[in-house]
Amino acid sequence: MPVKIRLQRHGKKGKPFYWVVAADSRSKRDGKFLEKLGTYNPNTNPATINLDVDGSVKWLQNGAQPTDTARAILSYKGALLKHHLLGGVRKGALTEEQVEEKFNAWVEEKEKAVQAKKDGLSKAEADAKAKALEAEKEVSEKRAAAALPEEEAVEEEVAEEVAEATEAVAEETAAVEEPAKEEAPAAEAEASKEEE
Repeated sequence: MPVKIRLQRHGKKGKPFYWVVAADSRSKRDGKFLEKLGTYNPNTNPATINLDVDGSVKWLQNGAQPTDTARAILSYKGALLKHHLLGGVRKGALTEEQVEEKFNAWVEEKEKAVQAKKDGLSKAEADAKAKALEAEKEVSEKRAAAALPEEEAVEEEVAEEVAEATEAVAEETAAVEEPAKEEAPAAEAEASKEEE
């Protein structure tokens, strides 16, 4: 039975999510499979891959052929490297300890590279947010500067209205005080006539 390591599509329309499976090459794409080896989510950046490396290596040693995409995933996670190193053990060129040491060193380097990419993406996102905030502040300042002359004109109009109202009140007060002043001398004149 020819066995393939391939992807089996899951997820909804426009949001694919894949299982990495070992399946009979004659079965349907999303049909029966022999063993689920991991998952692959291309919707995240970087893509999220969970893979059983040892299970994948076992299938590779038994003759399973990966598809192109599955080969890229196996290479990315180090399954092909481990398969290659175990081939050296069978030939007597390496020991099991050396294989584990080399594989673990490679995995650490790979994790550093992935973490560097994640850090770069988060930094780029933070820079983009900062630029957007600066642009928004500039627009707000321009709007405030454009609105400032209008506010000054409104303040001048209000000041003029207050001045006019103050003048009108002063005129009314003066008009009310003048007859009272005229009545006061007349009352004084009458009082002086009565005294005489």
